[in-house]
Amino acid sequence: MILQDKINAFVELGKFLSQFTEFPFTKKENIVNNEEFFDRYAQLIERLDQSNGWFTIDQLTFANKSWAEALNISSLSEWTSRYHFADEPLKTIGLILAGNIPFVGFHDVLSVLISGNKALIKYSSSDNLLIPFVLEYLLAVEPSFADRISFTKEKLENFDAVIATGSNNTARYFDYYFSKYPNIIRKNRNSVAVLSGNESKEELIALGEDIFRYYGLGCRSVSKLFVPENYDFTLFFEAMYTYKDVIFYEKYANNYDYNKAVFLMSNFKLLDNEFLTLKEDTGYASPISSVFYEYYSDIEEVKNKLAQDAEQIQCVVNHQLIDGALPFGTTQSPKLWDYADGVDTMEFLLGKI
Repeated sequence: MILQDKINAFVELGKFLSQFTEFPFTKKENIVNNEEFFDRYAQLIERLDQSNGWFTIDQLTFANKSWAEALNISSLSEWTSRYHFADEPLKTIGLILAGNIPFVGFHDVLSVLISGNKALIKYSSSDNLLIPFVLEYLLAVEPSFADRISFTKEKLENFDAVIATGSNNTARYFDYYFSKYPNIIRKNRNSVAVLSGNESKEELIALGEDIFRYYGLGCRSVSKLFVPENYDFTLFFEAMYTYKDVIFYEKYANNYDYNKAVFLMSNFKLLDNEFLTLKEDTGYASPISSVFYEYYSDIEEVKNKLAQDAEQIQCVVNHQLIDGALPFGTTQSPKLWDYADGVDTMEFLLGKI
């Protein structure tokens, strides 16, 4: 397959997903294979909303919107222009996907197929419908992908390299089992925000998107704040009130009640607004419905800590204090070239596997 044919197929997928960015869904004209797939995908989304408490309509439409915006000719061309595509490697890449948020492993699938390799996919039981469906649509658009996509429910076998995403515990197993193969092994990571105390309410509202999107389940979700000594949280909580309806989602509410009770029984001092707790803590991985915070007296201390703990951190959000940090409200909408853990997946796939 030539690169442009692959790009064109994913562009059509992006157009298809663009119909499902707001509810109720609106069927568009001139979408390839829409008669066969539109109603089925709409039904799938509603089914997931009813069966998976984390995959709500709101989260699924956001995920659709993110991928619809990413899979356009401009972004795909800019991304692929950074690499040299010669002969297709046609290696089989085992993919072990996570399932914590919708489409969480799709970038790996996309990268494998665009690079000219074959994807052997072991999906998570928590997200075993979305990616198979969109790949079925992709195959209807471009049948040449047919011998390049396969799924397995068993352990991976007959592959040339592997990309595996899991927890710190599963990563130890992955490191052992896949050590003799070229691999990318991803562990737990969290995202942080560094505040100066001079943020506007609008910036803090945008930060709320980084905190509450996908209920804080993603590695790009902000779970820790660095704040200056004597920071006044009043404006922060006023901004977070924008997201107050999150407490009406049952699974989130259950986590809020449980984690708050655990904190209080342990006599931890909390800041609380009845749907989000803040706990002073030097760690990064706060539980759902809670965000850790840590005071600093000198921004250089924060920079040094972030550098030392780089392997635990996915994204840093900040207005101006930290070089390379992301603007508020953008962590959950990465570009195609914003690779997980800072590891260039495409470079790996085009290398000598």
